[in-house]
Amino acid sequence: MSQSTVWRRFIGQPSALLGALFLLLSSLLAVAAPWLAQAAPWEMSARPMLAPFQDPAHWLGSDLLGRDLASGLLYGARVSLAVGALASLATLVVGSLVGAVAGYVGGWLDGVLMRIAEFFQIIPQLVLAVILVAILEPSLGSIVLAIALVAWPAVARLVRSEFLSLRQREFVQAARVLGQSPWAIASRQILPNALAPLLVTMTFVMATAILTEAALAFLGLSDPEAMSWGYMINASRGLLRDAWWMSLLPGGAILLCVLAVNRVGEGLRVAFEPARRNGESP
Repeated sequence: MSQSTVWRRFIGQPSALLGALFLLLSSLLAVAAPWLAQAAPWEMSARPMLAPFQDPAHWLGSDLLGRDLASGLLYGARVSLAVGALASLATLVVGSLVGAVAGYVGGWLDGVLMRIAEFFQIIPQLVLAVILVAILEPSLGSIVLAIALVAWPAVARLVRSEFLSLRQREFVQAARVLGQSPWAIASRQILPNALAPLLVTMTFVMATAILTEAALAFLGLSDPEAMSWGYMINASRGLLRDAWWMSLLPGGAILLCVLAVNRVGEGLRVAFEPARRNGESP
């Protein structure tokens, strides 16, 4: 199946296309946050607990300390999307490397690497992430590292299964006969044919990363200098009856962002499905 066919099948799904457009718009707003925000996210620039649409200068209202909620949402999108993207990239690198080595080499090395992966999988991901961030200094870097460490086993197992399935295919045998090195065979022959399920999995890893970052921020384990959606919910958790919008707005942003990522992942799965079913390269 050609790339153009995959693209047409993807954009033919309204929910997937809408999710992709939402993520693109969110990314643009996050990048433009310094120019769009009325004030810095930590600046007390309005009357405390200002309800939405009461002040044109602060159209989404303010929190308990008078900080502009719209600014918080814009800068929070920066944190959530950056953590999601960086954690997904780190997970992809680690998981692909471990899975490729385990699936291509096999033998005792495969057994050792899979036992290590099982060790990380028997501990609940959020619990392990909390422990890692608590041990390290809370920062965006430690959060990305913690998420990658708890998410890589699933990617490694997927890549391993693809390598086990593809390493005996005719084109791989032909590459061996032609004298290509194991690295060249793995990187140029096998891995490109495993990209379809890997891309789908990475969208769900990104969604999990966004949720994990929000949970860590809610627990007070985020970067103290970075405004995030989880922190905004944490700061307003005691005011659900008096100022419900302070929790609803960042909570809704997290919900829409994760839903959009999941719809993109589902759209990619459907777009790649005929190629995978027929054993073709996408």
